[in-house]
Amino acid sequence: MRAILSVYDKSGIEDLARGLQALGWELYSTGGTLRAVQQAGVAVTSITELTGSPEMLEGRVKTLHPLVHGGLLYRRGHPGDEAEVARHGIRGIDLVAGNLYPFEQTVAGGRATLAEALEQIDIGGPTMIRAAAKNHPAVIPLVDPADYSLVLEQLWAGGPDAAARRALAAKAFAHVARYDTLVAEYLRGEPAALPAELTVAMTRRELLRYGENPHQRGAFYAHDSVLVPAEGIGAYTQHHGKALSFVNILDADAAYNLVLECEQPAVAIIKHTNPCCFAAGRAGAGMAGLYERALTEGDCLSAYGGIVAINRPLDMDTTRALRELRSPASGERMFYEIVVAPGADPEALEHLKKKSQDLRILTAPAGDPHRARLDFRAVRGGVLVQEADVSEETRFEVVSERQPTALELADLALAWKVCKHVKSNAVAMVRDGVLVGMGAGQPNRAASARIAGEAAGERARGAVAATDALIPFPDTVEVCAAFGVSCVMHTGGSIRDDASVVAANRLGVSLLTTGVRHFRH
Repeated sequence: MRAILSVYDKSGIEDLARGLQALGWELYSTGGTLRAVQQAGVAVTSITELTGSPEMLEGRVKTLHPLVHGGLLYRRGHPGDEAEVARHGIRGIDLVAGNLYPFEQTVAGGRATLAEALEQIDIGGPTMIRAAAKNHPAVIPLVDPADYSLVLEQLWAGGPDAAARRALAAKAFAHVARYDTLVAEYLRGEPAALPAELTVAMTRRELLRYGENPHQRGAFYAHDSVLVPAEGIGAYTQHHGKALSFVNILDADAAYNLVLECEQPAVAIIKHTNPCCFAAGRAGAGMAGLYERALTEGDCLSAYGGIVAINRPLDMDTTRALRELRSPASGERMFYEIVVAPGADPEALEHLKKKSQDLRILTAPAGDPHRARLDFRAVRGGVLVQEADVSEETRFEVVSERQPTALELADLALAWKVCKHVKSNAVAMVRDGVLVGMGAGQPNRAASARIAGEAAGERARGAVAATDALIPFPDTVEVCAAFGVSCVMHTGGSIRDDASVVAANRLGVSLLTTGVRHFRH
């Protein structure tokens, strides 16, 4: 039996070589792998002795040879193949351990030149791996050092069975496909490109207890990219608490994305991906105070069992507030599933852990929330792909007679940010930097406004409202005004916008348009 060992990641390669040698295998290798195996005291032969050809073009050509690929690809027991390899003096190769040049690491950070990147595109490695995987009934493909010990055990017991060989082949093709996907992404050079053919690279971070419901299986995969750094919930670190669930991850992502939209300190409490509490501070506002205002002036009833996100590192004052503040509705201490922040003071982190043994505490790199990237949405039989909605509007057009005050404009900017993260049709009511009412996901836009107003109650008086819905009829403006809202912001662009302008002027409400829509279905 013969094996080729040619790996960039040399983890475990010495043990694999020793194990194969103990089984009586002949070993062949290249470059750095050859030296590593020799230094381990294992007998190994250079590929150049197998092929009779020197490495050429500074190592670009070394395994691309008929004596290598013939030995990998010929069908054992096939009369024609057997006769042909005998005629050409080709001997079988029964195992390939290979992984690939560090292309991903080379281009990370964007500092590599094109020439440097091209040199790290592996050709011989993927070709050998694919050949071994294609012929896996006869050849064992190994791309993951974690599989070495198991395969050695199987070889001592007579060899991997057909199912094990097929699983190794599937892993080998996935390994090469991921590599090629990252190369293609790099060469496109646009993180939000929509090419005619698109492959996506993902690495499983963990198996979940179940999916959205207990009868569904689920897993969490991180999106691998050489153009978009790992950030947000896709790059979280868990410091405490139970394992995350499918719904936990969805909600944590929704909460964290909302607060990261804000330059000023901000806190959000999310339930079912919609914000029930939110506050953003003026200059100098402490996070603990913002949390208290978000909870006491927002929908504290819905916040129970929710996910808390902040856009500043956890400090002791904030963790004390998270542990000690009680619900204004029930008087009970608040229960949360997750707290997520961009960092945490070590002492504060230890203090928060005492709140509950189950509380999941996460930190995740904030990154750039407005960085261009792709969003994916599965439908039956396909996937919708779009540029992520990273638009940020700072200038709005006043279309009513009444002009908003400076404080109202500041609240409108926050309401518009919140609205972007609420399911359509969305209405977000904000007063003095705090979300006081929210309506989400209603087929009827005026119904969302009524839900938001009823949730706000008296706090709606003097509040501002933002909605992602077109309002071709004046009903949304009228509903908001009936609750005491002073300003309404919407996308604009309906052929009946004038009817809403007339209603706003009649009711003494400021009406503004953004020119941008943020539907979230």
